[in-house]
Amino acid sequence: MTKALNNIQVLDLTRVLAGPFCTMILGDLGADVIKVEAPGGSDETRQWGPPYASSESAYFLCANRNKRAITLDLKSEDGQRILKELIVKSDVVIENFKHGTMEKWGLGNESLKELNPKIIQCSITGFGQNGPYKHLPGYDFIIQALGGLMSITGSEESGPMKVGVAISDILTGLYSAIGILAAINERNQSNEGQSIDISLFDSQVSALVNVASNYLISNEIPKRLGNEHPNIVPYQLFKTQDGEMVIAVGNDRQFTRLCNVLELLEISSIPKFSTNPNRLENRDELIELLSEKIKRKTTKEWTQVLNENGIPCGPINSINEVFEDPQLKAREMVIEMEHPKAGNIKLVGSPLKLSRTPIEVRRHPPLPGEHTEEVLKEIGYTHNHIKDLRNKNII
Repeated sequence: MTKALNNIQVLDLTRVLAGPFCTMILGDLGADVIKVEAPGGSDETRQWGPPYASSESAYFLCANRNKRAITLDLKSEDGQRILKELIVKSDVVIENFKHGTMEKWGLGNESLKELNPKIIQCSITGFGQNGPYKHLPGYDFIIQALGGLMSITGSEESGPMKVGVAISDILTGLYSAIGILAAINERNQSNEGQSIDISLFDSQVSALVNVASNYLISNEIPKRLGNEHPNIVPYQLFKTQDGEMVIAVGNDRQFTRLCNVLELLEISSIPKFSTNPNRLENRDELIELLSEKIKRKTTKEWTQVLNENGIPCGPINSINEVFEDPQLKAREMVIEMEHPKAGNIKLVGSPLKLSRTPIEVRRHPPLPGEHTEEVLKEIGYTHNHIKDLRNKNII
């Protein structure tokens, strides 16, 4: 079956999470992704465990399916020559080296354009290709701090908190995929490639969305609100008889229905609670009234009755509960595949559901250099030449 990107070859020089997550998305969509590492394997997430599936780290497995893997010593002239030969035949090259590394190897934007005028070059760095921080390394935790996310995450009592996953990396991977797909579409019209400059810092700041807009419009510095919302009330975590749950009331009609369910219908028409701006001003008083009612029933009881009345809500699922959820199973968000070392492994599926060109998991997360000989033969290398390169530790 034809895949959405089955005519696209991606040369993946990235490691860790943002870049590999991006190229996994492209691979899921059908692109031929060639992951390049140093001899022996240089993506450090291969060692980021436990847990391991056999010798394969769960971290590496999460972002590297649907790729072929080769190894090249890019510090050597032979390695750089092979890389250039691959660039000539590729549609996209994506890298997350430190600023200036590609230029040092003679593979800067202009050089790549000379090799392949149609090449789309995507560079992922911590802070981008210009500005006073361009030489600094980018780590998700640092970006969450510098990009303002930690200042609004957590409560005043807890202090600043990071998000539980490397969200800056994930956002950057998504933006990179979007940029690459846009550049491919534009190339179909102009017949020319272009360079894409993506930074973790920019991606994180863009994801501040309404909180950033609140500041830019009001000039008031946002505070940490814990599980409350800066613009909507009630939209937060509540304690129930046996645990906790989230109730997210998005408009005044939903608020009236909530009050009715809680047997507090009379307060829905009181001016200080009847509109969202007024509820924001009187947040503490309102939440006290609602909390007193909500703690009288269990999470399951409230989830059922609130859903029946069209009031957005949900329990705080643990990760094991997430993967037992019937909705997740219906959406096929867990997939299984065979791995040559780890045996049968489970991976999180793709959220992309395309009707004519559906996602297909064709390849397991590769071993270091698993496809080196295969890829080199495709660009004209003989068995003896490949053997010679291996003996010289070029591959």
